[in-house]
Amino acid sequence: MNIDFLNFTILALASFRLTRLIVFDKITEFLRAPFFDEIEEENEEGTIEVYYLPKGTPIKKFIGELLSCYWCTGVWVSGVVVCGYLFLPAVFMPIILVFAVAGLAALVETIVQLWI
Repeated sequence: MNIDFLNFTILALASFRLTRLIVFDKITEFLRAPFFDEIEEENEEGTIEVYYLPKGTPIKKFIGELLSCYWCTGVWVSGVVVCGYLFLPAVFMPIILVFAVAGLAALVETIVQLWI
């Protein structure tokens, strides 16, 4: 297995973006919903805060805990991305490249927002 720096960077950016997509983005909320109970509480300022707690059944709780942990999900996503790259590169490389570009764009946007 020989992964050069450019491919490593592409894999890292793709893993970063895919992890954020799964854990945080609104578009994938339907994937997370079966594993969380949504609890709303009013804070001292009168605004509603929403908390997500993993559901109680053992399997749903395990998956809910996994999906609520950015680091945990990142490990599994990285494993899938690297295995796809190594064993099915013709299928996975275009997908990896799209997520890598999106990941880099997200980082650039964050830097621009901090700079403005």
